[in-house]
Amino acid sequence: MAAATSYSIQPKSISAQITHLQHQSNSQSSVTSLSFSSQLEPVSIKSLSAARQLHLQRVGAVVRAEVNSGAMEVDISLSPRVNSVKPSKTVAITDQATALVQAGVPVIRLAAGEPDFDTPAAIAEAGANAIREGYTRYTPNAGTLELRSAICHKLKEENGISYTPDQILVSNGAKQSIVQAVLAVCSPGDEVIIPAPFWVSYPEMARLADATPVIIPTSISDNFLLDPKVLESKLTEKSRLLILCSPSNPTGSVYPRKLLEEIAEIVARHPRLLVMSDEIYEHIIYAPATHTSFASLPGMWDRTLTVNGFSKAFAMTGWRLGYIAGPKHFVAACGKIQSQTTSGASSISQKGGVAALGLGYAGGEAVSVMVKAFRERRDFLVKSFGELDGVKISEPQGAFYLFLDFSSYYGSKIDGFGVIDGSESLCRYLLDEAQVALVPGDAFGDDTCIRISYAASLATLKAAVEKIKGALLSLKPAVLA
Repeated sequence: MAAATSYSIQPKSISAQITHLQHQSNSQSSVTSLSFSSQLEPVSIKSLSAARQLHLQRVGAVVRAEVNSGAMEVDISLSPRVNSVKPSKTVAITDQATALVQAGVPVIRLAAGEPDFDTPAAIAEAGANAIREGYTRYTPNAGTLELRSAICHKLKEENGISYTPDQILVSNGAKQSIVQAVLAVCSPGDEVIIPAPFWVSYPEMARLADATPVIIPTSISDNFLLDPKVLESKLTEKSRLLILCSPSNPTGSVYPRKLLEEIAEIVARHPRLLVMSDEIYEHIIYAPATHTSFASLPGMWDRTLTVNGFSKAFAMTGWRLGYIAGPKHFVAACGKIQSQTTSGASSISQKGGVAALGLGYAGGEAVSVMVKAFRERRDFLVKSFGELDGVKISEPQGAFYLFLDFSSYYGSKIDGFGVIDGSESLCRYLLDEAQVALVPGDAFGDDTCIRISYAASLATLKAAVEKIKGALLSLKPAVLA
């Protein structure tokens, strides 16, 4: 990100800054050509041989013709595939909030899904040792055998799923694993089934594969869990991939085993349908909720691509390390894509990954300490927002997000700001008035809600809640009307 130290922004102008940034983005995407001119110095050929001299004369003639023709237009149009993809709103808001902080605006950033804890010491030391010992070269494309073997052991012991190292592909983050899987299994025209609210990248990854995202809404009254009957009604012969995320980003919902078994029975009746099980938050879960890996259900091993990684539970976001596990045929196809794009993950990060899996069952004490803190923060936020009129809450059972229904505040008109007409305008208002950065629910497919990340200290969350409550006082009449 470019440095943001050469300008000053007053808090009341924050929404205008965001609008300006969005306008810039839209303007850039609509440009179709670029004109420019250049001046070339004449070429000296006196000391060259006759043949060389003739060759350069011909080249020079072409160059002069291009220069004399005036401005040249360059086609800078983009692929329709890229134009169909929306940029990540969570990344954009996080970047904007960071820029504002760097510019001196005291914004409380609760938009990013990034643990605020340091990477556990044993993992950090493993990475440092890798550097000191010269373990800084390329690894096999699929990942080191040491790490893939450790992942196999973890999946067997913790998830009840058996894999061999050649059924594991280590990537530069779980995000890469997911997009490679979508590209590997989906053909143009296939349908990717995505329950909403969803992680912002799922539909865009489907579009990158020229597949069609089919969004199935869920309800806060059902804890944002997919209704098997609704799922079955949406499946067609084009249905290729069902994406499940448990614990969920953005809702924190956890699928109970019984519900997953009902979904598995439906999947089994559709030969083309595969399941992508995104389990990146599996260790960040609050009892009595428990995690069930979809591939562990009867008959689902052959149908399931299990994605996981190290970023969330082990506070290793910057290490960029994730993996996918599944039938060799599919994993090899993902590996083929990776071999022609990024190649293998960082050798240093992989040593850190081995250390992470060596911390003990479910991450051991290091992870349990973080989960305990997340739970305390969740409880505080649920209690605090539960005191507000008109706010609907589904208490998260995992992850570190609260997805709150603020739709009863919509319709309010604020002097100097305008009308709150949805989640995006509410988030802009809260950024202006409370200087708290949140993510609008429309980015996740549910405009009634906004997402709050509680991957921040309890003191920070208390300050944010106080500011948000103060800003919402102006909207209270709309709730009572």
